[in-house]
Amino acid sequence: MATRVQSQSGSRHSALGLSDQDLLDMYRTMVMARLCDEAQFRLNRQGKAPFVVPVSGHEGCQVGSAWPYQKGKDVFVPYYRDMAICLTAGMGPRDVFLAVFGKKDDPSSGGRQMPAHWSSKRLGILTGSSPIATQIPHAAGVAYAMKYRGEDGAVGCWFGDGATSEGDWHEGLNFSGIHKLPVVWYCENNRYAISVPLSKQMAVKDVAVRAEGYGFEGVIVEGNDVLACYEASKNAVEKARAGGGPTLVELKTYRFHPHTSDDDDRAYRSREEVEEAKRNDSLIVFANYLKDQGLINEDGMESLRAGLKAEVDAEVGAAWNAEDPSAESGLLHVFADGEPGPRRSNGDGGGDDEKSDALESTGGEATPAEAPAQGEKV
Repeated sequence: MATRVQSQSGSRHSALGLSDQDLLDMYRTMVMARLCDEAQFRLNRQGKAPFVVPVSGHEGCQVGSAWPYQKGKDVFVPYYRDMAICLTAGMGPRDVFLAVFGKKDDPSSGGRQMPAHWSSKRLGILTGSSPIATQIPHAAGVAYAMKYRGEDGAVGCWFGDGATSEGDWHEGLNFSGIHKLPVVWYCENNRYAISVPLSKQMAVKDVAVRAEGYGFEGVIVEGNDVLACYEASKNAVEKARAGGGPTLVELKTYRFHPHTSDDDDRAYRSREEVEEAKRNDSLIVFANYLKDQGLINEDGMESLRAGLKAEVDAEVGAAWNAEDPSAESGLLHVFADGEPGPRRSNGDGGGDDEKSDALESTGGEATPAEAPAQGEKV
């Protein structure tokens, strides 16, 4: 059975170990993500950004769930909608738009991947790929390495509800449960796998109940309640770090925009449904809590938004004018960097030494075996 985290009223953040400044920083990160999202959609309509993946609607669950992680120690394994996760991890708006424009200094891939394929070795953000759920076995592998090495770290892995229909999801969670790995799995359940509603994906109401089949706890959280997301994540991260194994945290949320800039969501959900969801926007819910606590007022909110919008606009301009990658760099980082070593030869133009080089460079075990030559000893 999955545990459901209930929202509470009153001064909650102090009991969770969060300072007033933590809350203001969390809210700032959420607003920054929303403004970056609005900017990238404007750029898309202007023809400057060919493809974007929106975050609007997910900011609360992303910032709340990512906040407990320790930068420089823990590893973030996001999926393409996780802009707010990456901003929480330490990326800035310029990093976002260098990727949107495919620029040379894009920290995720140097302009080699589609936007929203986040990556930063410096920040501990593990690169992902376009196929759904492929980051999940990677997260399990990183967590296994942490446990094997005795490191005091944890891995957070985020994905949408559609990923839970993939074999990679089962393999990663099953492996993590068997080995009690220091990983937390976050399902950002926005009710649609692109156009496929949850009822057509699975015969259960809550993704979190599946955790029992893998031998660990599942937790259900209202994704628009930032503090509830933080609390569930904090508990799961502390358990993982202490050797208690993984947790599956289901964050009930909603995306306000189409799946991507190439999607027309009018084909599978009504405008009334979207507008109803927007009334429970996590930015509104969290702002109301901050006002109730006397941490910000309407003027302060407007001033913050105006300042952040100016910052985002400036970073968009800087990213747009940044250097493009050169054609000569097209193969950089695709294969091993640097000059190849000297090629050994047995004097007859090839032979065993060159075969040995090939095995070393291609991975050995992954190289198909060759039949021994006639007269050669096996």
